[in-house]
Formats: sequence, structure tokens, C-alpha cells
Amino acid sequence: MATQDDKSKDPIKDSAQQIWLAGLGAFAKMQQEGSKAFEALVKDGAGLQKKTQQAAEETLSQAQTRMAGLASEFGAKASGGFGKLENIFEERVARALEHLGVPSAAEVAALRARVEELEARLATQKPAAAASRKPPSRGSAKAGAAAAKAAKPSRRRAPRADKP
Repeated sequence: MATQDDKSKDPIKDSAQQIWLAGLGAFAKMQQEGSKAFEALVKDGAGLQKKTQQAAEETLSQAQTRMAGLASEFGAKASGGFGKLENIFEERVARALEHLGVPSAAEVAALRARVEELEARLATQKPAAAASRKPPSRGSAKAGAAAAKAAKPSRRRAPRADKP
């Protein structure tokens, strides 16, 4: 039979025994300090989670800022393109109307101003002209109408010389 000295001299058994005892010691230590270690791990995890959330929020903020810039740039380019298209359309319509003989807005405005000026002149001349004229007699009504007709310029064109 094996003696006590033989057992202590077997290195494999001694090593296994020491590993087993170390495991039991670690288990006992963890039971004693397990709650402290668990709390420390939770605290470390919470800190890591907070840092990760901050990094994600910063990245999201940067992405939102960049997207807003790109959207603004796209909007500016699009409105610039629409502005150019609108100008081209307006120019073509203006040319077509000019070709058809339709006066432009500036020409109509100039004509309105001229008409207003002429109306103002007529308004100031009418009272003076009415006072200097005699009331027409009944017999001279035809003569007055003929004189007025002769004073008006004719709107008809002169007949062409090549027509018989």
C-alpha cells in the first residue's frame, strides 16, 4: 500500500489539490465581496453607457447639422434653377407678345402717363375755352359740326396710287 510520503510526492495530485483549494477560496471570497464587486461592475457599466450615449448624441447632432446644410444648399440650388427657368419663360413670352404687336408693360405705363398728362392739360384749357366761346346759334349748328369734322385728322389711310 501507498504510504503518506508517497501521496505527498505525487506532483499531479498536489497540483490538482491546490487548484481545487484556490477555486474554493475564490468562491468564498466572492461570496463575501460579491455584492461589492457587482456594484462596482454596475457603476463601471453605467459610466460606459453614459459615455456611449454622449458620443452617439454628438454624432447625431453633427449628422443633423450636416443634413440641414445640405438641405439648405439643395433648396438654394433648386430655387436658383427655378428662378432661371422663370426668367427664360418670361423672356420668351415677352418676345412672343412683342412679335404679335402687344405692347409691353413699360409701354402701357408710358401711354397711361401720357394720357393722364393730356387729360390734365385738357382740364385746365376747357374752362378758358368755354368762357371765350359764344353759345352757338341754332342755324350755325351744322356749320359748327362741319368745322369740327374738318379740324379732326382723318384716321383713314390715303388710297394707294397703284389702285384705280
